[in-house]
Amino acid sequence: MTADASSTLAASAFDYALPPELLAQEPLADRAASRLLVIDRGTDRLHDGVFGDLVALIPPGDLLVLNTTRVRHARLLGTRPSGAPAEVLRIHPAAAGGWVAMGKPGSALRPGKRIALCPGAWVETAAVLTDGARVVRFIGIGAEEAIARFGRLPLPPYIRRAPDALDETRYQTVYAEREGSVAAPTAGLHFTTALLAALEARGVGIARLELEVGPGTFRPVETATLSAHAMHAERYVVPAPLVQAVAATRARGGHIWAVGTTVVRALESAVDAHGVLAAGVGETALFITPGFRFRMVDRLLTNFHLPRSTLLVLVSAFAGHDRTMAAYRHAIRQRYRFYSYGDAMVIL
Repeated sequence: MTADASSTLAASAFDYALPPELLAQEPLADRAASRLLVIDRGTDRLHDGVFGDLVALIPPGDLLVLNTTRVRHARLLGTRPSGAPAEVLRIHPAAAGGWVAMGKPGSALRPGKRIALCPGAWVETAAVLTDGARVVRFIGIGAEEAIARFGRLPLPPYIRRAPDALDETRYQTVYAEREGSVAAPTAGLHFTTALLAALEARGVGIARLELEVGPGTFRPVETATLSAHAMHAERYVVPAPLVQAVAATRARGGHIWAVGTTVVRALESAVDAHGVLAAGVGETALFITPGFRFRMVDRLLTNFHLPRSTLLVLVSAFAGHDRTMAAYRHAIRQRYRFYSYGDAMVIL
């Protein structure tokens, strides 16, 4: 269930030039103070607003779906035998034991090489996978102890500073639950508990799922066409209460609102050809490109994404390529803030 022949679109069609000063390096003082660009597919109009406008935009009886994943402190800094620095990003357990990880420099993560975390504790590379990731094991220390003692919050690579105390709360959603991701589901970073309460008081349903965001979310499409891109896989959990909430929403004629591209991928991976959502645990490598038939998601709330990213391609599939790129040009002219700590857009 990918896309039709439109996946042969050139990846260069999703390029754009972003002025460096629009790349948000810090969160706003108030989560809900972000700006909100509204894209109306029915009228083909853009509207500049603020995130709090969302309360009035979502009608009573509609369903808002959140991704409750929590970002784990997966970044480990260490040293090579030479004393030079190195780092490891622990992603998820490997099928045959150990952990799938990424790191830099790549030369420090060749099979058999070790990175010291402290005297008597190392990360050792056991194998290199076909996609360039590594299988690593922890020597002299348990994996969870290593994360507890040395793990750092893995801010995105485009945030050019070390994480600080504020990031510990602001790079997590207010509704985050189980740790499992190496990046935040950033569309949800704008919500406050007060804003969620206002939506519920309005009669908007709120349901939850989990998708573990992997480092592939930052990986650009480097192939000439979209169809040649190898999509990363991510684990998701669709709970039974969400399935029930979706069915009830559909029965009363309501719409399903996805908070973020991660929610879109989980929902569209767990729905069958007849539009029936299935509860359970799964893994998705779904690459949503223009031409994709959306069976579950009616509205999309998202941030502004990297050029040539699979996330921007997904948004283009939902809103239309020309409409999406026009919205990005408008956002740049209007000086919106971009990426994880940036502003939001909603597609109606």
